[in-house]
Amino acid sequence: MSKLFRISIFCPDKIGLISAITGKLFDLGANLRDTAFAVLGTGAEYTAVCSVPETVNESDITEQLLALPELEEADLRVAPFTLQAAHDSCANTTHRILVEGGDNPGLVARLTEVFVEFNANIVRLNTEVIPGDPIEQYRIDIHVSIPGNSAETCLTVVENTASALQMRCLIETL
Repeated sequence: MSKLFRISIFCPDKIGLISAITGKLFDLGANLRDTAFAVLGTGAEYTAVCSVPETVNESDITEQLLALPELEEADLRVAPFTLQAAHDSCANTTHRILVEGGDNPGLVARLTEVFVEFNANIVRLNTEVIPGDPIEQYRIDIHVSIPGNSAETCLTVVENTASALQMRCLIETL
């Protein structure tokens, strides 16, 4: 028998960070389920849902992870995961949309409003500022689940919205 935990870590980014974390979780008998990692400025954020043996508890996970030198300055949170571990069908990515261009406030808000209109679910979203001369560029990478009957219209509106915001838009059907 096993139980589920959500592990959230924020710390300075370091080479070998994911390897250290996942190696320690493996040593504890954890099986990773959904996992996300991102560099945020000079920091790093790692979040995972994992199943662990019944004999492993919250304090075991916390103690073992905080003992890692890579997590010396980490904000670590371990909590029971009480939601379903398996995705609903609306979390199955149907399209990847990459939008790039000059950085302006409100870009993410304007683009994501489109998906609400078409009952589409954002499965993953990443943004990053790319230094440039003379202006910084902004990249938005969206993985989305769009219902089949509205996909074509939704994607057209996304492209039009990106164009109105003076952004380039690339769409990949998965």
